[in-house]
Amino acid sequence: MREYPDVQGSSVSGGFKISRVGMRGIRREVKIARPGREVHLVPTFDISVDLPADQKGSHMSRHVEVINRAIDMVIGMENQSLEGLVERIAIELLKSHEYAKYADVELKADYFMEKRSPDGRNAVENYTIFASARIRRGDEKPMRSIGVEVSGMSTCPCAMETVRAMLKDDLRSRGYSGSDVDILDQIPVPTHNQRNIAFLKLECRDEINIEAEELIGLIESCLSSPTYEILKRKGEGKVVLDAHMKPKFVEDIIRDIITTFLERYPDLPPTMTIMVRSTSEESIHKHDAFAERIGTLGELREGSRFDRD
Repeated sequence: MREYPDVQGSSVSGGFKISRVGMRGIRREVKIARPGREVHLVPTFDISVDLPADQKGSHMSRHVEVINRAIDMVIGMENQSLEGLVERIAIELLKSHEYAKYADVELKADYFMEKRSPDGRNAVENYTIFASARIRRGDEKPMRSIGVEVSGMSTCPCAMETVRAMLKDDLRSRGYSGSDVDILDQIPVPTHNQRNIAFLKLECRDEINIEAEELIGLIESCLSSPTYEILKRKGEGKVVLDAHMKPKFVEDIIRDIITTFLERYPDLPPTMTIMVRSTSEESIHKHDAFAERIGTLGELREGSRFDRD
């Protein structure tokens, strides 16, 4: 059988090390066994290794072979997880690319979850989940991460209080006073609202034994209101009222997610890093607002207010 030339493996002089070379957008069906159920996903993989300065190219076909091999390897294993899958892919990448010192794997997938809508109907809502692994040759464990992205609703506290003050002034100008005016302090008043995109990612070298549904529910509890694919009139009204009862800035959402996470998971290692980002797609402005916090659980538990570099 004829052997063809290995152009990728040939040497070059005067080259530069390539930090990452690989493939993006590889799609594969994955079945992950979780407690009491099996989750079917079609994630998109981005995988890469580094390349030494004296080698012409990376062996790209090995990337796809590694993904297929790793998926087959995790089938039937206990305690399957997406972060376990990307870890296995990263380990196999280094085995198949003997010239590489690093391997990176990122996974992104749509995730569907059954929920009960405010108007009492069963619904299936769509979210996005993430997992990644980065390993250096010689590391005992790779750095792993999991994350979720949730679309919801936020309402502006500033505009609400401004409208409240304007309504009070209007009532007084018409001769109303006392409880007739003060009733406005007891009810939500109009404000502008935003679609809020909230992202939560956890990163550490140890196993992260938290279900995606838990993180999704945590985020939704910290928004002004969840949103739903289908709503009838009563459900729409309830979502609007719920959101106006909990007006929040992007900063409020960040703080609430972190506080709730620390209260719910007090035993996680202090070295675990958490990243929280909230983006409000504005309705009355031509720009969006966002806030972000990155820190270790140890720093956040101590109440540190210093940002990480």
